[in-house]
Amino acid sequence: MPKMNGGQIIIESLKKENVDVVFGYPGGAVINLYDALYSSDIKHYLGRHEQGVVHAADGYARSSGKVGVCIATSGPGGTNLVTGLANAHMDSVPIVAFTGQVPSSLIGKDAFQEADITGISLPITKHNFLVTDVKELAKTIKEAFFIARTGRPGPVLIDLAKDVTQAEMEFEYPDKVDLPGYNPTFEGHKLQINKAAKKINEAKKPLLYVGGGAVISGADKEVRELVDKAKIPITTTLMGLGIYPENKELALEMLGMHGTQYANLATTEADLLIAVGARFDDRVTGKLDEFASGADIIQIDIDPAEIGKNVSVDIPIVGDVKRVIKELLPYIEEKEMGEWQKYVIDLKKRYPLKYEDDGSETIKPQYIMEEIDKYTKGDATIVTEVGQHQMWAAQYHKYQKPRQFITSGGLGTMGYGLPAAVGAQVGQPDEKVVLIAGDGSIQMNIQELGTAAAYNIPIKVIIFNNNYLGMVRQWQEFFFEKRYASTKIPAPDFVKMADSYGIWGRSIDKKSDLDKALKEAMEHDGPAVLDIHIPQEENVYPMVPAGAGLKDMIEGEK
Repeated sequence: MPKMNGGQIIIESLKKENVDVVFGYPGGAVINLYDALYSSDIKHYLGRHEQGVVHAADGYARSSGKVGVCIATSGPGGTNLVTGLANAHMDSVPIVAFTGQVPSSLIGKDAFQEADITGISLPITKHNFLVTDVKELAKTIKEAFFIARTGRPGPVLIDLAKDVTQAEMEFEYPDKVDLPGYNPTFEGHKLQINKAAKKINEAKKPLLYVGGGAVISGADKEVRELVDKAKIPITTTLMGLGIYPENKELALEMLGMHGTQYANLATTEADLLIAVGARFDDRVTGKLDEFASGADIIQIDIDPAEIGKNVSVDIPIVGDVKRVIKELLPYIEEKEMGEWQKYVIDLKKRYPLKYEDDGSETIKPQYIMEEIDKYTKGDATIVTEVGQHQMWAAQYHKYQKPRQFITSGGLGTMGYGLPAAVGAQVGQPDEKVVLIAGDGSIQMNIQELGTAAAYNIPIKVIIFNNNYLGMVRQWQEFFFEKRYASTKIPAPDFVKMADSYGIWGRSIDKKSDLDKALKEAMEHDGPAVLDIHIPQEENVYPMVPAGAGLKDMIEGEK
């Protein structure tokens, strides 16, 4: 068997893991890897910044359900991945990140472009490796992919000493991994599943609370069957949107700080809360001692560390969400619509999402999302940046299937959306990918327009332009007497910027122009940027103030 250098071994290992796409930015410490990549059939997307590269790998992973792969060089290359790794870690996204490192003989000696990236990334990765021996390389890659995609997924970093990518040996990829200390629990405990079924069958006012873990597990079919069989109303977290079609009667959409009033009211009145792949984070629960205070709680999660972490749980079940619900379903009694279900449906009629429309030419952001929803008919992937626009996208677009909504949840990373949309489009080349962005957030990684242009990636960028950092401004309005400290942010001419990259662009500020402009953007062959000017002081409603309970929602301006 011919010998290969470390760079070639990495490429062959990636092929064994069925990787056909990587995102990266080259540098001296990974030059041997790039040389091997040059003559391979793996498609490489050159980003314009390492943060863009890791967010693109993240968007690719969320969109496709595969492991995202990214590459950066040593020192600043690796440190520029940090925010993206933290983002993926918070949202349980499987990524394998390769970083270059100085030669093993120079590690710890402050050599040029040396940074302790394994030490830096330890708290924000599921696991990481420093490889200083080429004999360990193939085995490490096998383990990294296994760890990234199994159990609760997450990012894994492999730091490569430069001499490892140069050294040669015969390539042999292991058939299996041997990790005695890593044993995720996939099957739920049968006794606990029986207890949960009994509790669900007896409940008068049950409510499903479903998070991103159900999307990751691929449990949409099982969740839908549970809702339809037992007639259980369902609410989702930001990360769980689309797990159940939102145009159905029992769909209460998102709960929490900017959730629907009917979801939050149903949560406060339920007598049984069934948490599925959700972690009871503060943006969902509001004041903890008031959250679902009248309900018994069943929690199903693959990560035992999440069970009972934030709230006390009556029936905990550790296991893969899809497998657990599949086991649970035969024990669940089929039910008809009763008083509770009728009450919840009535809540939807009494407290719909609403916004003020004065009939003028002003373009309301909520209206934009409604029009995008009408245009795409639920058949598009919506990616967002972070801010007010993110919440309007969550509220006013009706999601029909999982992986249709891609956003930064746990970390709330401004600058995530544009590169993530690039990755999402690569992951689903036949899907229409629409980025909903704020004029502030998009500027954090706007250089990735260059990536979209270079590869003709046909993402549709819709900018909600209000010349403010809108979400912070809203808090300043509500709680700081409109003292808008450093939140007014003059925006550049986004159309000129798009044009400088060779991208179609248009700007509008009249409602009557929206339909035509949206149609042009959506039907354009390549990437497109539509800059829409919205009211500067438009707010996101409903809203639960920080520290308040879910029932204490601010409904609107009045």
